[in-house]
Amino acid sequence: METQLLLATLGGIALLLFLVTKLKINAFISLLISSIFVGIASGMPASSVIDSIQNGMGGTLGFVATVVGLGAIFGQILEHSGGAEALAQTLLKKFGRENASWALMITGFFVAIPVFFDVGFIILVPLVYALARDTGKSLLYYGIPLLTGLAVTHSFIPPTPGPIAVAEIIGADLGWIILFGFIIGIPAAILAGPVFGRYISKKIHVGIPDYMNVEDTADEESTLPSFGLICAIISIPLILILSNTLTDALVGADVLEEGPLTGFFTFVGHPFVALIIAVLMALYWLGTRRGTDRSQLSDLSMEALKPAGVIILITGAGGVFKQVLIDSGIGEMMADSMADFGLPAIVLAYLIACAVRITQGSATVSMITAAGIMSPIISEFTFSEPHKALIALAIASGATILSHVNDSGFWLVNRYLGLSEKETLQSWTVMETIISVTGFVLALGLSFFF
Repeated sequence: METQLLLATLGGIALLLFLVTKLKINAFISLLISSIFVGIASGMPASSVIDSIQNGMGGTLGFVATVVGLGAIFGQILEHSGGAEALAQTLLKKFGRENASWALMITGFFVAIPVFFDVGFIILVPLVYALARDTGKSLLYYGIPLLTGLAVTHSFIPPTPGPIAVAEIIGADLGWIILFGFIIGIPAAILAGPVFGRYISKKIHVGIPDYMNVEDTADEESTLPSFGLICAIISIPLILILSNTLTDALVGADVLEEGPLTGFFTFVGHPFVALIIAVLMALYWLGTRRGTDRSQLSDLSMEALKPAGVIILITGAGGVFKQVLIDSGIGEMMADSMADFGLPAIVLAYLIACAVRITQGSATVSMITAAGIMSPIISEFTFSEPHKALIALAIASGATILSHVNDSGFWLVNRYLGLSEKETLQSWTVMETIISVTGFVLALGLSFFF
């Protein structure tokens, strides 16, 4: 029986990778097909496979659809208001031109909290062009720090879709992921950003691509929202979610007694409520107060949900994959095998995410797939909430490694920075790998204390 379950698991993973990489079938459909294959191959009755699909999809989307949808609207309003440019312009002034790489890293780090990675890069890359043009330095001197800030947050800090999906699938607390995401993400961003960017820019000098039109946006600066307002709006949902986690931890440790005050923090700190508050603030302060009419705000909200819908469905299919692994008994078998080998769950999580990432390319799909495989294993052990958060970050780290030609991010950077394929591998791919290894090493180190 164990042999059958093992072959079903390996066959399902191989089928998933074949469908995504060779046949180029959408990850949502591929995950569903692979889930059905695993269920039937493991000996589940066909009716039970259907029940697992329904339960896995419904159980996952109840949380993910709400959070990702609200986060997408939040990011769209911030993008429309010019909030990303406001952050960048202010930080560049405060840091000065000589420290512009650090300013761009910090800008990318915070902009990617509400804004999708590729959107944030496209919005901010004109600043990279302007700095490179004025200083004569390689685009990589400024571009790598900006990309690092965006990539670290995209992988480690909710409410970006990847960490949200992993948290829901493996049952990790978002507050702990946010806290550890900052602790792990900041050193990773420094090493892969300004430090590596300074080094690689001396090896590869690239100028502004001829096909890119670079416009001076200095005259627009006065129309941007204030730096303090943008920081406050981005910070509020993070602070509220962390307050919920802290309250639960203090109540669990008998430091605080349950009462109206703890109930209030638990309520406003739930990701649903925290993000609703953030969205309402963004709609008013970055929309209505700046002259955007209600119909335009409604259109912006609808526009934001288009890319979010794809991520939501893929995450739901990841939940289906997880549920089939649990219901078929594969999860229990894998947990027993892992215990026999003595391999820590956090190491296995990282290795699985690395393998999927290198094979099929998408970081988000890699996170969801690895989380689906790890979820039934984690459910067989008793891990603390902080430890589960570190496993989630190990998955995120693995899903960041070695971006190459099968990753859309590779080609985005290749085009906007005017790099050859070899130069993209030497710069962007190495940068992503530094983030991955640093994130995993720090997560593994912290796991010994939690």
